[in-house]
Amino acid sequence: MFYTYILASQRNGTLYTGSTDNLAKRVFEHREKVRPGFSAKYGVDKLVWFESFELRENAFRRERQIKEWRRVWELRLIEETNPDWRDLGDDLNNLLPL
Repeated sequence: MFYTYILASQRNGTLYTGSTDNLAKRVFEHREKVRPGFSAKYGVDKLVWFESFELRENAFRRERQIKEWRRVWELRLIEETNPDWRDLGDDLNNLLPL
């Protein structure tokens, strides 16, 4: 599986959108600031939304689509499925398909 995801620094805070083939590993990397960059610099490490795809190309296309959106659209996307802005990274084992 491939994933497009959105991380936040806090509710309505700074957002980061990305895509990966290993969501659990990537969330860990963001949390531990393994790679220098935007998310490490701005403390963006809470997984607040994700979507799965069978093809890498589709996940990447969705990432690019979301990055072109207005912020209000991104906030709406998050709040449709995660109105409390819960950190989904804490429960990924139960949320991801086996």
